[in-house]
Amino acid sequence: MSQKFVVVDLETTGNSPKKGDRIIQFGAVVIEDGRITGQYSSLLNPLQKVPVFIEELTGISDSMVKDAPLFEEIAPQVSDLLEDAYFVAHNVLFDLSFLQEELLNAGQEGFYGPVIDTVEMARILYPTADSFKLTDLAAKENLQHDRPHQADSDARVTAELLLIMLDAVESLPLVTIKELAKLSEGLKSDLHLIFDEILNVKESRIEQLPEHLEVFRGIALRKKPVIENDEHQAIDYPESMEDKKALLQKAFTGYEIRQGQFEMMDLVYDAFHKSGHALIEAGTGVGKSLGYLIPSAVFSLKRNNRVVISTYTTQLQEQLLTNDVPKLNKALGTKVKVSLIKGRNHYINMARFEQSLREIEENYDTALTKMQILVWLTQTETGDYDELNLSSGGMLYWNKVKNERSIFIKTKHWEAFDFYKKAIEKAQNADLLITNHSMLLADLVSENGPLPEYEHVVLDEGHQFEKAAGKYFGESLDYMSVRLVLNQIGLYEQNQLFYKLESLLNEVGILSAEHHHTFEINQLISDLLYETEDLFKLAGTYARKAMKNKVSGSKIHASMVPDRGNRIWTALRTTAERVYFYLRDLIEALEKRLEDAWRSPDRFSTLQMAVLEEVVQAKEDLEQFRTTAKRLFTDENRYVRWIEADTRSMQNSTAIFSRPVNVSEYLEEQFFSRKKSVVVTSATLSVNHSFSFIKRELGLQEVLVEKHIPSPFSYKSQVKLVVPDDLPDIKSVSDDDYVAAITEHIISIAEATKGRMLILFTSNEMLKKTYNLIKESGLLEDFVLIAQGITAGSRTRLTRNFKRFDKAILFGTSSFWEGVDIPGEDLSCLIIVRLPFSPPDEPLTAAKCGLIKENGGNPFSELSLPEAILRFKQGFGRLIRTSDDRGLIFVFDRRLVTTKYGNAFLRSVADVPVEKKSINEIVDLIHHWL
Repeated sequence: MSQKFVVVDLETTGNSPKKGDRIIQFGAVVIEDGRITGQYSSLLNPLQKVPVFIEELTGISDSMVKDAPLFEEIAPQVSDLLEDAYFVAHNVLFDLSFLQEELLNAGQEGFYGPVIDTVEMARILYPTADSFKLTDLAAKENLQHDRPHQADSDARVTAELLLIMLDAVESLPLVTIKELAKLSEGLKSDLHLIFDEILNVKESRIEQLPEHLEVFRGIALRKKPVIENDEHQAIDYPESMEDKKALLQKAFTGYEIRQGQFEMMDLVYDAFHKSGHALIEAGTGVGKSLGYLIPSAVFSLKRNNRVVISTYTTQLQEQLLTNDVPKLNKALGTKVKVSLIKGRNHYINMARFEQSLREIEENYDTALTKMQILVWLTQTETGDYDELNLSSGGMLYWNKVKNERSIFIKTKHWEAFDFYKKAIEKAQNADLLITNHSMLLADLVSENGPLPEYEHVVLDEGHQFEKAAGKYFGESLDYMSVRLVLNQIGLYEQNQLFYKLESLLNEVGILSAEHHHTFEINQLISDLLYETEDLFKLAGTYARKAMKNKVSGSKIHASMVPDRGNRIWTALRTTAERVYFYLRDLIEALEKRLEDAWRSPDRFSTLQMAVLEEVVQAKEDLEQFRTTAKRLFTDENRYVRWIEADTRSMQNSTAIFSRPVNVSEYLEEQFFSRKKSVVVTSATLSVNHSFSFIKRELGLQEVLVEKHIPSPFSYKSQVKLVVPDDLPDIKSVSDDDYVAAITEHIISIAEATKGRMLILFTSNEMLKKTYNLIKESGLLEDFVLIAQGITAGSRTRLTRNFKRFDKAILFGTSSFWEGVDIPGEDLSCLIIVRLPFSPPDEPLTAAKCGLIKENGGNPFSELSLPEAILRFKQGFGRLIRTSDDRGLIFVFDRRLVTTKYGNAFLRSVADVPVEKKSINEIVDLIHHWL
């Protein structure tokens, strides 16, 4: 590129120049003719104190800037530097607005040329990156970034990144750049100038497409990988220890023998061989994944019988595919055909995407997402949405292009690029099929589900299968999703979908006399909007009344019990009926219009077809709401119903749920009794050395094998388990007093361990209060505090951020109790704030306890305790992930040592002695131990 780019980075005393914040360091790098030609940087005296946080972040202190020049002194030089250049920065609006303010104050003209934001550019060119932070992008491109948060170093890395990204744009196919140039008009920075220039150069030459790409209907895509149908040679199962060792040495350099892994391989192979079910609890470090993958693959190749591997989280699915399957292939010395399959709407529908490209784009998020997808299509082999890193606005757009069945949009021509169909074809050929619990359950329920026939299954994260089944067979309706669809349809005068439909049918002359009139349907939509508002308002009121004295914090969960004597319940039920009937009438009216349109499809342009397709989609959503509403409000005894809301924004957060109280009978009839062999495995299946709880939960009647394989780690020498004896009993003080007491302990422990700490809470409310109190105290200012539900990001992203900082503390709730893998140095201290019992008034727990009582059982020992113990074991397993890890576990809940049942927790985890100590003794212990 022939232009001049000046890449700028600033360090400042704060975020707002208007409030008097100033620049403390200016860094700039000049790029001309595609290479770096100059660099400039200077510390600056802000004439004010540098805040502690900024000093901690940047390493720039008061003493360093004391004798530095004022900005006014370097302002003329900065102005000259920027003349006739593109202004480039990572998050350009921040640097530009700050610099602009300082330049004007110094009597300079200011900068009014073109700007480039490298964050925006990176979002487009790296659509699958985990993060768009400068340090992460630098690591991704192997750039040396030795002093993050110092302006000269940041500017240099941003410049190097810009050059790489400019090359990346140039290497994109011409058709892709054409589309990007069109869409880039609406971006926040002037990227359209760059796309236009590269487009001009490309159009003047003859293009040679790279081998792996093809162009279809004006869109460049990666060529389809050929599905291999080659015959595999069967492999004999490695019976002896020597054979197993030889096998695994091929997969790992420096393989250490793990007896437990060998034992697990035998148990899985045996269960498949003898067509029986197995329960295998494999402690941390056993090497569970290969422990079941090797025997599954050998069995599948030998018998020509596919084996399904199902996990609870997509995270584990990806991990199996990217980490474990390559090791499996190495070990067996053959390429096992492994395929991953997810639900239909995880995949893109190319016909819908092509259609949406033809629409003029007003919305920023949508334009950006279209650009991301265009680049991604030149890379992806799967078309799976989970690969993309989209904004929340981008996720809304995905709903328009995900793989739903289309009625009006012609999809025939895109059939060769149907990613979902491709995934299913691949599954038909697979020896091992990786999927998740909810897909497995969906397949059980539907007549001809997406999964091919199978009789042998491994359920990994098997302790979650019951929960997944409850969710799957349950129903839920939330205000925001209903409102979203109704807003999308809109009233006639709002010019949304309903208006578009009427205009279109009028245009082609289809609206005939015997139809509902436009104004009748408009009235229907208006009534439905009103009644929906009313339904969720009443649901919120019902929940608040039901919980009147029991709300701690802003979240409420209230059981919804049919009660004709309760005025609000009766109103709620009547409103639900009205909503149901209005939905029915609206659906019928839309159906009638769609049927007529369908009779003469050749009258419509492709754009009109797309509108009709959107109406079909909205109508299907309304049908879904209708059946859900009906089910939620009919008296079905085996279901528990409840309302959840957040008192801070009652209306928007209200949702109504129902779940079967007990799924075990269903699982036994529909699943376990119909499969030859199901191996259920997890690190946490047994309670107090017994499997009876999990068998009851899953409805497992006959089990061939029940086995606990202990962890190979030496917990006695690797772990200290401590209960502070100077904390109040949680039941004897108010929540606020308890939070104040644990906050002091957390601060002392954090200062002694220097961070690397995970704190597990059982309630969101206590997590928030503790986090805020620590923040306000200012005592851990040099720590990075990352809190689930407060710091933005998914669980995976929070964990990743945690690993990046040495002095980090991660606050998590129940979902962090499992499935988060933070090995080695990354985590050295775990705090369990209280034993993880489910709140007794949580509707599902209450209903299950009620059922146990009815049958003459004891809810505490049969449900509450075993559930809490399994969660405790999950938390306990977070800390030691390898044989070199060392760590400390603090349990702030004294019930662990003061109650009889505390013993059941201790007997269920590794054999580690409990120490009781005061906070001063704890601090000494930490210094000594770490």
